[in-house]
Amino acid sequence: MKRLTLLLLLAALSGTAAADRVDSLLTILRDPANPRVLVVAHRGDWRNAPENSLAAVDRAIRLGVDMVEVDVRLTRDGVPVLMHDATIDRTTNGRGKVADYTLAELRRFRLKDALGTALAAQPVPTLEEVMTLCRDRVLVNVDKAGDYMDRVRPVLISTATARQVVYKGDRPYREVRERYGALLDSILYMPMILAEREDMEAYINDFIALYRPVAFEISYKSVSSPIYACIGKLKQAGCRVWTNSLWPSNNAGHDDERAVLDPDANWGWLVDQGTNIIQTDRPRELLDYLARVGKR
Repeated sequence: MKRLTLLLLLAALSGTAAADRVDSLLTILRDPANPRVLVVAHRGDWRNAPENSLAAVDRAIRLGVDMVEVDVRLTRDGVPVLMHDATIDRTTNGRGKVADYTLAELRRFRLKDALGTALAAQPVPTLEEVMTLCRDRVLVNVDKAGDYMDRVRPVLISTATARQVVYKGDRPYREVRERYGALLDSILYMPMILAEREDMEAYINDFIALYRPVAFEISYKSVSSPIYACIGKLKQAGCRVWTNSLWPSNNAGHDDERAVLDPDANWGWLVDQGTNIIQTDRPRELLDYLARVGKR
């Protein structure tokens, strides 16, 4: 708990000095002509701290990433906490569903390290703690937040971090508009595209014509002409292209583990296809590579 408190205190003390950074990142995000490739740390720097922990998020920010991705679940008493899985089995020394525990009960457990063998001296963090840590320091992709907007949005407002958050989802535009209503016009929402979806062209056209997102996330198992046409359309519309380098199925086999061995043939290949936001499990190595090729 002492380290957790220290991280929050440091974030508060450095907030004023760092406030300009988020403004700068938002300007870059909204300008697809900017040559900078934005780096998103998936679940924080989880190779060096437990995933979705305050330490993992803080490490990723200190590395210099532009955005951190975190996952939100609700406790039994309705508190948004960070947890990717519906259960706590894989990432803590407890068992069962997040939704079956109150926050106080959940705090009894400790997060596991990346190998799942050692316990860290950290409990499951709340979204409030994470957003306080991130305030004025970095953009945040709050994954799964669309299902809990009534719980998530007040936290973002109370921590003065709403402007830093990117939401995403794979529903068609009209369903998204119905779900979010007027709120959609005041948040950063990113549609997700699976290249195999049958309605891909209509899906993209509706968002471009009726909303014009700052970015689209696109995943593809293999390269095909529709993929090139899709990316071309997004670029022409002035939208950034987000690609996950996490697993081979996201990027036609150009994933992080291959990229560590041959970055030009993998991360470089993604950039050559038009990607200018990369979500990665190797933030340090990707940042180093992009700096070397003049994309930072």
